[in-house]
Amino acid sequence: MARTTPARNPEAAKQASKTGEPGKAKTADKGKAAGKAKVSGKDGTPGPGPRRRTVRLRILAALVAGAAAVGGTVAYRTVTAGTGERPVTVDEASRLALSRLNLFQASPVTLALTAAEGGDVTVRVEGVVDYRVRRGVGRYRVTGASGPLDHGLVVWDAGGLGLAPEPAGVDGPAWKQAERVPRQGWSPRSYTADPLDAGLQLVVQLGADRPDNPLLLAQSGARRLGGERIDGREYDRFAGPRAQGAAPDGERSPLTYWVDGDGGLRRVTMRMPGLGTPTAVEFSGQDGAAVLPEAPWLTG
Repeated sequence: MARTTPARNPEAAKQASKTGEPGKAKTADKGKAAGKAKVSGKDGTPGPGPRRRTVRLRILAALVAGAAAVGGTVAYRTVTAGTGERPVTVDEASRLALSRLNLFQASPVTLALTAAEGGDVTVRVEGVVDYRVRRGVGRYRVTGASGPLDHGLVVWDAGGLGLAPEPAGVDGPAWKQAERVPRQGWSPRSYTADPLDAGLQLVVQLGADRPDNPLLLAQSGARRLGGERIDGREYDRFAGPRAQGAAPDGERSPLTYWVDGDGGLRRVTMRMPGLGTPTAVEFSGQDGAAVLPEAPWLTG
């Protein structure tokens, strides 16, 4: 992929990391996440479960108490639901704060990432990510205006990625194919400013073993943008928080989240400078059978 889709904007990844990446928000409730979330619903999104409901109620209570302590600032008020853009409510902030923990507990989860590289070139990765080990593995396809350009396997973590041809005669999901690739069969490299690389880095940062601080999410500019129905389930669409000093007041985060009524994260998009189509990540539920390979993509 790196060879067929060269980096086009050297500031793209830097901008993405400075402007509201979920990993930058401060966290609260330092208790460790326990167990995996069960899957429910036709779309495979994690179900609430007693543990998740308890954590959510605690966050909601803390948020209400914090709001009273600061005098009921508008970002924390419960407002009448509407279709227009507005600050998040108490309940919305608590669900957004839980979304990364729920994703972590549901690991390993299946995903599809689509990145527009410019010049009518698009890269799509379908695979699985495990937030307990912070690794992902998938099958990639590169297409252009004239059709397919390249394909293969990709594995990645927080430090870099590796590429390999798909092994001949091996069927099944990408993680099964990756098991058959010897260590010397991978071509490892560090991340570049490519939209795909920025998207893979974002994927690895989305899950967290504790909830975010809902008060900080509200204070940092998280906003409800509207609602959407996906595969028969209702989701709220949120503009994410902005990292302090990374964006002018009133300017949205480049990240947008689709979160359901239980704090389940279905979709995240990231706007990239100079590109009209944002990088998109879709989560479609747990793959409990997935076993991620060791780290053949290590670059150090």
